[in-house]
Amino acid sequence: MALALLSVGAPAHAEIYAGVATWYGDESGRYTANGETYDADDLTCAHRTYPFDTLVRVHWRGRSVICRVNDRGPAKSTGVDIDLSRGSARILRMIDAGRVHVIIEKLGKMLE
Repeated sequence: MALALLSVGAPAHAEIYAGVATWYGDESGRYTANGETYDADDLTCAHRTYPFDTLVRVHWRGRSVICRVNDRGPAKSTGVDIDLSRGSARILRMIDAGRVHVIIEKLGKMLE
């Protein structure tokens, strides 16, 4: 799925916070919470509260990736704030690290 980007510039009320990210990749073919088929190589993520199709920028060690929320999770009890697809994690080069401290920036909803 191609991403339609938002207008340039972050609003004054942008939501940015420090959190913990993990990634998942072996579930290709299963359905995500929004009903689409998961593709581990897409730039997607799971978030507990952000609406589906919200774009987030995740920053780690000088790199960042924009991904789209298409799934729910991770469980609050895990202490993880966002689960990234393998494709998103690969761009951040965090595949070997597994669980990392990141900055999460909510950009807004995708344009259709």
